[in-house]
Amino acid sequence: QVQLVESGGGSVQAGGSLRLSCVVSGYRPYCMGWFRQAPGKEREGVAYITTYSTTRYANSVKGRFTISQDNAKNTLYLQMNSLKPDDTAVYYCAAGSSGTACSLDKAFFGGWGQGTQVTVSS
Repeated sequence: QVQLVESGGGSVQAGGSLRLSCVVSGYRPYCMGWFRQAPGKEREGVAYITTYSTTRYANSVKGRFTISQDNAKNTLYLQMNSLKPDDTAVYYCAAGSSGTACSLDKAFFGGWGQGTQVTVSS
C-alpha cells in the first residue's frame, strides 16, 4: 500500500511561486497526480505523471505549473508559477489505482495524501 506525505504549501501573493513535494512510500503506481479542492468545490485534477514521465495538465494551469518526479528520492513535485487567487485550495498528492491507466479524473486514483493548503492573495 502506498503512503503519501505532502509539504510545501503556504501563502503567497499573486504572481508568486511555490513548490509542493510529496514523498511516496511503498509501491509506486504507474500514475501519480496532484489534485486540488477549493472551499465549496469539487476536487479537481491539476496534473499527472506516469512512470514513463508522460505528463498532462488541466487547462487552467497549463504553462504555469510543472509536475515532475525524482525516483531516487521517491518524491513527486508540483512547481507552481504565476500563481493566481483562483489557485487557492488544498492540494493533494494522489496515487493511481489502475494498472496502466492515467487520467485527471479522481476516479482513477485510490491513494491520497493529507493535503497542503495553498493561499494566493491578490
